[in-house]
Amino acid sequence: MKKTNLATGRGGRVVATCFRCLFVIPMLLLGCFGATSAAAQTQQALSRVSLDAPDATVITVFQAIQQQTGCSFVYNTSDIDTDRKVSLSVHDEPLQAVLDKLFAGSDIAYTLRDKHIVLSKKAKNSPPHSAQGGVTGVIKDDKGMPLVGATVLIKGTTTGAAADIDGNFSLPQAKPGDTLEISLIGYTKQELPVSGSAPLSVVMHEDNEVLDAVVVTALGIKRSEKALTYNVQEVAGDIVNTVKDANFMNSLSGKVAGLQINASASGVGGSTRVVMRGVKSISGNNNALYVIDGIPMCNFRSDGSEEFDSQGSSEAIADLNPEDIESMTVLSGAAAAALYGSDAANGAILITTKRGKAGQTTVTVTSNTEVLAPFVMPMFQTRYGTGDKLAGAANGIYSWGERLNAFNYRGYDPADDYFQTGVVGTETVSFSTGNEGSQTYASAGAVNSRGIIPNNGYDRYNFTFRNTSSFLKDKMHLDLGASYIIQKDRN
Repeated sequence: MKKTNLATGRGGRVVATCFRCLFVIPMLLLGCFGATSAAAQTQQALSRVSLDAPDATVITVFQAIQQQTGCSFVYNTSDIDTDRKVSLSVHDEPLQAVLDKLFAGSDIAYTLRDKHIVLSKKAKNSPPHSAQGGVTGVIKDDKGMPLVGATVLIKGTTTGAAADIDGNFSLPQAKPGDTLEISLIGYTKQELPVSGSAPLSVVMHEDNEVLDAVVVTALGIKRSEKALTYNVQEVAGDIVNTVKDANFMNSLSGKVAGLQINASASGVGGSTRVVMRGVKSISGNNNALYVIDGIPMCNFRSDGSEEFDSQGSSEAIADLNPEDIESMTVLSGAAAAALYGSDAANGAILITTKRGKAGQTTVTVTSNTEVLAPFVMPMFQTRYGTGDKLAGAANGIYSWGERLNAFNYRGYDPADDYFQTGVVGTETVSFSTGNEGSQTYASAGAVNSRGIIPNNGYDRYNFTFRNTSSFLKDKMHLDLGASYIIQKDRN
């Protein structure tokens, strides 16, 4: 029993000794390699160099040092100008001292690694508040939270910086006398002068006027856009005047999400089919309801044509002068336009016309000319005349008769024989004046057009007057407007 225990104890000591060897040997090897590496670096640093190179290029000096020490230079060609001229004269000096002299006064740093000399650019650690200028600071809101992404620009230039995740910014190009413009969407823009190098602490306040956009809803009621529970999209009046059309509704094509504009083929001034968010009825009218200054407008035409009818192809909304439009609000769906009843089941387009502005008198004159021509024409066969050559018939309904030439050509080209160049001319003049108690707006417009189809013309003359006044210390408001339209549609 004792013999067995002794054997077991002796075996345990042998195993423990083996584990110690396995742990100690790698440590010794690492120590040897580390000592070897350190010795190599020390030996490399103590290498002696003798060199006399007056007005030589840097690459020439590199090659001479490499031949004497066996060390190679490692660098990025974009960081080192190898054609730079230097003058170096040393005699039996250590490599490290030679490199110090070579790169003295430059922005190049070196590191000795084994048999390599690694070159790199020195890090720029210039103080942020130096005498040469520069400004730093932090941007926060009125609650003390940093504003990430706030932009800081030097006024009158494109030089700027953006705040980081902690709201800090640095603008080394700024100098005393400059003005900094600090802006961020949803916050009031600020301007701060640069008077020194002290860090700036900027507090930005929310811009409530930008966040609380007001739109006109049903019956002229104004509501905050973010407070509405349905889709409302507002379109500025200048959008329909950038590219003019006799029917201004055609100018909304592609401007409003979910709004389909289908112009009829009835020529200039023809009706337009306006459908919001798809067709809702297979038999009824799917057109949107038009509301001008809170008054629903009866639109007599819906699709531009009707069987056994000779009332023309225009519609009431096409007679409105687009220069009189200040803004349009598109109400999509029955929930948005519920106050207008079943007529607005397909949505409503609220049109707000212009009114006079207080404190200024303006006269605006506009003129626009549009030239129309067929865009795509069908291809016609013009080489052979009518008839049947095999049957010997000179005339007939077939198109493979005798071959035509310049003498017997009897072809028909719609581009020359039928269509004509269309011209649409639009001229308007408007007048606006007023004070705090009364504002007046008046305008006159004329549209004279000739379509690309013979006997197609559209002439319209608009005369508009509007006055808005306040009485009894703004307790009573009077809005008086009148429009007179002369329209002639020949189609």
